[in-house]
Amino acid sequence: MISQSRWARPSLSGNVLEPDKQAQERKDLAEALRSLRRASGLSGERLAVRCNLSQTKISRIETGRLLPSVIDVECILAALNVPADAAEELLNLARRANVDYTAWRTYARVGLYQKQAELKALENTARLMRHFLPAVPTGLLHVRQYAEQSLSKTVHSDPARDVQRAVQARMDRQVILDDPGRSFVFLLTEQAVRWRIADPDVMAAQTEHMADVSRKPNVEIAIIPQSAQVPGIPLHVFVVYDDRLVTVELFSGEVILRDPRDVSHHADLFSFFLSRALTGERATSFLQAVSEEFMRERD
Repeated sequence: MISQSRWARPSLSGNVLEPDKQAQERKDLAEALRSLRRASGLSGERLAVRCNLSQTKISRIETGRLLPSVIDVECILAALNVPADAAEELLNLARRANVDYTAWRTYARVGLYQKQAELKALENTARLMRHFLPAVPTGLLHVRQYAEQSLSKTVHSDPARDVQRAVQARMDRQVILDDPGRSFVFLLTEQAVRWRIADPDVMAAQTEHMADVSRKPNVEIAIIPQSAQVPGIPLHVFVVYDDRLVTVELFSGEVILRDPRDVSHHADLFSFFLSRALTGERATSFLQAVSEEFMRERD
């Protein structure tokens, strides 16, 4: 049994959403796990065997080159017989270390098209993507003019951005919707469908396009109508990628969650809201009807 006093406990204070704190907490986690392993007298090879991990992975975790999942940390702590209170503190640190936050101003500084490239790479590694969209349709569903409007500055404090390059990158991403090996579920509120970020002709084209996309065999678009009774509050846009991670959008930036409990919680939320939604042909008909309403306004 390892005594808690035999290793230097990292500072667990601070806001996980601050990039400097994120980097420090990941470093603290690596150093703590390395110190615990050395204090136990185990070699990296023996610990790897106990955890059913490779020795290379253990080495990369301890040197900070690989961020361990919460499950990895649980296995390591159990193998080292770490006391419960110390183990819980390190697990909390691991959970925070597995949260990423990036401000939109950071993406704007390097180019919003870079964010589109990141999304494309993430989508290429997932088989099932569940999008919860209470505020606005996601970029995979946009027509060009709608995308231009959604990526343009809204308020003075928004960072400057290369809109046209980002729009083209967003359009290029949409080819993945034709990949039969991937499945998509887009769950929107009626408010998201009707929110007028553009003129009626653009809104008509956008909703008609979503109706067309909903007919793809690997795509489901579901709509929660305003008439539905939903005993829950749709706080944030989020996307669940398989059962690996969740991205959550805020006004100021994006949070990425990797803790399996966070992923499972968001998957449960998605199922909860989906159970109140129109699906299949009913959702497609709804989108077509809204498109026709916008078309009548245009005329």
